Amino acid sequence: MPRSKRIIKKRSLPLDPIYQSQLVTRLINRVMHDGKKTVAQNQVYRAFDLIEKKTKKNPLEIFNLALENVKPSMEVHPRRVGGAAYQVPMPVRGERREALAIRWLIKAAKIRPNKEYHNFYEKLAAEILDAHENLGGAIKKKQDVHRMAEANKAFSHFRW
Repeated sequence: MPRSKRIIKKRSLPLDPIYQSQLVTRLINRVMHDGKKTVAQNQVYRAFDLIEKKTKKNPLEIFNLALENVKPSMEVHPRRVGGAAYQVPMPVRGERREALAIRWLIKAAKIRPNKEYHNFYEKLAAEILDAHENLGGAIKKKQDVHRMAEANKAFSHFRW
């Protein structure tokens, strides 16, 4: 539990060197393992190059649209009332929406089967393209979360 109610300032991320976008920086930071940022940058930029090669469009626009398609609007939070835990549907804040969407995109790319894709950047590019078309694992996760919120709409009066 925090001892004081002071407001914590949000740090601003630097723009990524190629696309000049904070969202791409956030994606790179989420892909990064063990502090190896250049490896993560290479993976993301190779995925964007593959997207550009396949679609002949700006990969940043495709990524932004894919992220918009994956962002959830509702999620469930457990609330304990009278000894029972209820899953209460609640709207998702903007920062959290982006964080969840990026996390779901990366996770869905990681668990893609290795039959047709051999490298992570190929899987990431395929997942971004699928999310752009409202398909894929990240979209399925969003639909599952929305379905859960819809099913528990009866408990929305426990929100406080």
